[in-house]
Amino acid sequence: MQNGLLTYNARSPFEDHSIVLRHRLTATLLAASLTIGACSTPVMVRVTGARGDYRPVEKYVSWLIERDMAENEITGYSIALIDDQQVIWQKGFGYADLENKIPATPETVYRAGSIAKVFTSAATMQLAERGKIDIDQPLVKALPEFSIKTRFPDAGPVTPRNVMTHHSGLPSNYMGNLFVRNPPPFDVVVAGIKNEYLSTPPDFVFSYSNLGMSLLGATVEKNSGLGFADYMEQNFFKPLGMTQTRFASPALTKAYDQNKETEVFTLRDMPAAGLLSNVVDLSQFVKMQFAEGRSGTQQVLSPATTHEMVRVQNAKFPLTFDAYMGLGWLLNGVEVPGGGPVASHGGSLPDSHSMMAILPEHKLGVVILSNSATSAVSVTRVAAEALSLMLEAKTGIHPAPKATVRTDERAPSAEELRFFNGHFDTLVGLVNVSSKSGSIDAEAVGHHFQLVTHEDGLLSLKYKILGLVPVRVGLFEDIRLSTATINGRQIIVGKIGGESMVFGEKLRPAPIPENFLKLVGSYEIIGKIDGPSPDKIILKEEGGVLVGEVRFPEKPELLLRIAFQPVSDYEAVTAGLGSGRGDTLRLIKENGEDRLAFSGLLLRKKLN
Repeated sequence: MQNGLLTYNARSPFEDHSIVLRHRLTATLLAASLTIGACSTPVMVRVTGARGDYRPVEKYVSWLIERDMAENEITGYSIALIDDQQVIWQKGFGYADLENKIPATPETVYRAGSIAKVFTSAATMQLAERGKIDIDQPLVKALPEFSIKTRFPDAGPVTPRNVMTHHSGLPSNYMGNLFVRNPPPFDVVVAGIKNEYLSTPPDFVFSYSNLGMSLLGATVEKNSGLGFADYMEQNFFKPLGMTQTRFASPALTKAYDQNKETEVFTLRDMPAAGLLSNVVDLSQFVKMQFAEGRSGTQQVLSPATTHEMVRVQNAKFPLTFDAYMGLGWLLNGVEVPGGGPVASHGGSLPDSHSMMAILPEHKLGVVILSNSATSAVSVTRVAAEALSLMLEAKTGIHPAPKATVRTDERAPSAEELRFFNGHFDTLVGLVNVSSKSGSIDAEAVGHHFQLVTHEDGLLSLKYKILGLVPVRVGLFEDIRLSTATINGRQIIVGKIGGESMVFGEKLRPAPIPENFLKLVGSYEIIGKIDGPSPDKIILKEEGGVLVGEVRFPEKPELLLRIAFQPVSDYEAVTAGLGSGRGDTLRLIKENGEDRLAFSGLLLRKKLN
C-alpha cells in the first residue's frame, strides 16, 4: 500500500485486538490515526447538482468505498444515507459471504459493535422517562447488586448518567471470558467486579467502558422485569420496524481479515457491543432521532430525551478538552466543517467495523457496516465525506478544504527532554520514552517511534523501521501532541484535527511493596478461554514501576504493557490516565497456593 514516503506491506499492530486497544480512544480517534499503511487522502470534491440532488454524492461515495475496499482488502460493506425521514440511498458492496459469492446488500446483517451503546443508553433513558430509573442518582439505587471498591472516598457516585458519558471511572473491561460462545447472565458480571477498583473518580476524565454499558444492561433488566434482549425487541426494534435487528448469541454472520474468513466469537457484554443489524434497520433509528423520538404513530422516546442525548454533558469536567459526550452518543471524532455538532458512534470488533453518524441541526445521517477487520479507517472517513457532501447538496454549505498545518522541525528544548524521559501510561498502554540521546524516542506495543518537536510547540510521531530509521507513515502524521499540568498531573494531550483529548500521563515511580516484588515472573492463564485472550502475563520491575507485559497467542508480535500502582500489600491497579481501564491485580489463595487474579482472569506462576 502506498502511504506517503514508504511502501509498507505489513498491517499495523494497532489494527489488531480492537476490543483491547481501540476502546482506549474514542472509536474514531484510533481508527483515524493509529494505522500504518493507511490509504491516500480523498480529493476535495464539489457537489454540482441542483439543490437536494444527491446523485453526485452517491457517485463519489461509491467511488470512495470501492477504492477503500480494493486498497484495504475489505470483503463486505453496506451504507445508507438519510435526509430527515427519507433514506435517500442505500447500497451494498462486495460480499456478505465470499466463499458462496453472496453479495452484500442493504439488508445484509452485520455485527454493529459499539453502536449498541447508543441503544442501551436509549433504553436507560426510556426507563427514566417512565420513572423507573433516576439517571442522576447512584447506580446502586437502580442496581442494588452493584458494588466496586474506590480509592476516592470524597468523589461523587457512579450514576447512570456518567456511565452513559464514559465518565464513571469504571474499568474499561472485565477481561475474563470477554469473548464467549454462550454469554453468562449479567448478574455473573455484576458479582465479579465487587473486588475491582474504580480507575478514576467519577466525572473526572473520559474513560471508555464496555463494563459500564453491561451494568446499564443489567439495570434495564432489573427495572423492567424483562431480559435485556427482550426489552430491546419490545420497546425499540418492533416499534421502529427493525425486523432484522437483535441482541443475540451466537452472531450468525461471517467476518474477514484481508478477505480471509475468521472465526467469530460473541462478545459477552451484549449491551456494549452485541448488536446485530443492517443499514436498513439502523436508518429507522436515525429517522426516529430526527423525528424527536417518534416513529410512525408511536412515540418511542420523548422529544426532551432525544435532545438531551445529543447535548454536551461533560463540558465542565477538568480533563475534557474536546472529548465531548452526549448520552451514548460521541460528540467528537467525525469532523464535518460547517455542519454544526456531529453525533456519532462507531463499532470496532476484532473482525468488523461500523459507523452511525448524524448532523442533528440539518437532519442528515449516514450508517455504515462492514464485515472486515481492515475497514476501521474507511468507515470513519467515508462517513465524514458523505455527511460533508450531503450537507452541501442540501444547504449549499461547502466546507473549506482542511488546512494542512506544517511547521518546521526543531531540536527539542531542555525542558522537553526532561519531560519526555520516563514511563508514560497512554491510550496504547505503557510507553517507555528516552531522551538521553538528544532525540525523543518511544517504544510502544513492541514498536519504536520518534517524537518530533515543531516550531509551533507541538510534537508529531514518526515510526522507526527496525527501531532505527524514522519515516513518515500515513495518518500517523495527523496526531499532534502537547503537554499540560492539570490537578498536579503531567498530561500528554493528543490532537486530531481540531479536537483534543487526554492521550496519557507521566508516571511517578513509587516504592513497590515487598509482596509484589516477590511476584515478579511469568504467569499463565488457568482454565479454558473461548475467544481471543492473553495467554500469559509477565510481571517485572522497571525503574520503580511495576510492569505487566501481556501477549496474545493470535498475534505474538503484539506486546501490551501495563503499569500497576500498588494500593495495598495484596492489590494493585493500573496506573495513570491513559489506558483508563482500572483493572485490579490481586494476590489470592486457592487451594493453599498463591494465585493472581486480574480482570476476571486467574493466573499461576510458571515454575520454569
